[in-house]
Amino acid sequence: MRRSTISLTALTLAIGTVAFAGGHGGNPAVKARNAHMGLYGFNLGILGDMAKGTTEYNAEAASSAAKNLATLAALDQSAYWPEGTAQGEVEGSRAKAEIWTDGGGAFEKGKDMAVAAAALADVAGNGLEALQAGIGPAGAACGACHKAYRGPKN
Repeated sequence: MRRSTISLTALTLAIGTVAFAGGHGGNPAVKARNAHMGLYGFNLGILGDMAKGTTEYNAEAASSAAKNLATLAALDQSAYWPEGTAQGEVEGSRAKAEIWTDGGGAFEKGKDMAVAAAALADVAGNGLEALQAGIGPAGAACGACHKAYRGPKN
């Protein structure tokens, strides 16, 4: 329990630090969402490396990373997406304009990620096979949103 509290506190501080820094140059909403996506990628990287066998499976680390994903996916991200912050409208954004014209689709994809991340958090610490079975839906949820709503790198 204490480790979960420490992880949640660290995650909250990281997001808060980025949000504070975001207010000091550039668009704070874009900086916040990029930081949020970076935290998704960091935690998925830990899990993916274990699932692929690139790093040794560690139940405690897998559980922690999966809980971080679930926490991230459960956060209200609506303030990250103000109109006028699509790719080409503001520096640092790769968000396609379709996010704002297909809001229902983006919302559904976000819900899919939350469900997949929560399911992964339930099993990631239960062994390598459980992690391998659970990571696919989370990766697919990320990929589905990126395919529909993330533009190419400039």
